[in-house]
Amino acid sequence: MHVHSGAGAGTSKVLRISLFVTLAYIALLVIAGIRAHSLALLSEAGHNLSDFLALLLSLVAVYLQSRPPSATKTYGYHRAGVLAALINAGSLVVISFFIFYEAFRRVQNPQPVHAGLMMWVAGAGVVMNGIIALLLYRSGGDINIRSALLHEVGDTLSTGAVIAGGWAIMATRQYWIDSALSFGIGALILWSSVGILRETMNILLEGTPRGMKLDRLEAAIRKVEGVNDVHDLHVWSIGSESHALSCHIAIADIPPSASERILRDVKEVLQHDFRVVHTTIQFENVECEVAHGCVIPMSEAEHHHHH
Repeated sequence: MHVHSGAGAGTSKVLRISLFVTLAYIALLVIAGIRAHSLALLSEAGHNLSDFLALLLSLVAVYLQSRPPSATKTYGYHRAGVLAALINAGSLVVISFFIFYEAFRRVQNPQPVHAGLMMWVAGAGVVMNGIIALLLYRSGGDINIRSALLHEVGDTLSTGAVIAGGWAIMATRQYWIDSALSFGIGALILWSSVGILRETMNILLEGTPRGMKLDRLEAAIRKVEGVNDVHDLHVWSIGSESHALSCHIAIADIPPSASERILRDVKEVLQHDFRVVHTTIQFENVECEVAHGCVIPMSEAEHHHHH
């Protein structure tokens, strides 16, 4: 889940309620899964455990990201949420492979499943996910909340599949359907976990933010009136929704008062079109060469020597 520092007290309350409801449903799934001998229900418990951890991550990140920067944490605590997401996603990969292993064992030795109980518990899950989705929808349009809302919609589809599977077992007495559902739920957990792992690793390795094209960003800067050239361009993520940029921009030899307008226009483009708010921009009005990421101004004598 993506966390945005703009989340307020209302968002924290919604997340706390969602955590309590999800934890209660996990307990119901575990008890019912054991009583019904349903691996699909136990797999769904694992899936909802991932939801619980993700919601908890969001709540912790909302708290951490509300803390101001300090002398030792000049960017604040945005990376805390990223590190928690990395740990969370890694544990989910382990859970998904455990589900695959158990489902494979069940395929070889099918066990009778109480399909009726499966359907009742899954039905309760649809209601629970619906309540959480409604709370998240009403709490606002913050990107963190929107992603959580989409997650709950996915959970509703998953529990709906368990209801359909329970009906199929009742109609056909084919108990392998329970294992097939478990494979599907495990694949859903693995798919979402790999996506989180890729994004968190990209952030920690200071890669270009997801969905951002460096050539488009450079072209947008070049279009600003007064910009002659852009180089040594770097863009990375501080947190999942907080991006930073540094670059060198060549401009004409003009007074600082005139260059201030160019700087303001560049920052406006970066913030409006690319949501980049942390910028370090160096202006140059002499011919230069780039060496190891550093711009070295060239004197007139050196310029003639190079030519």
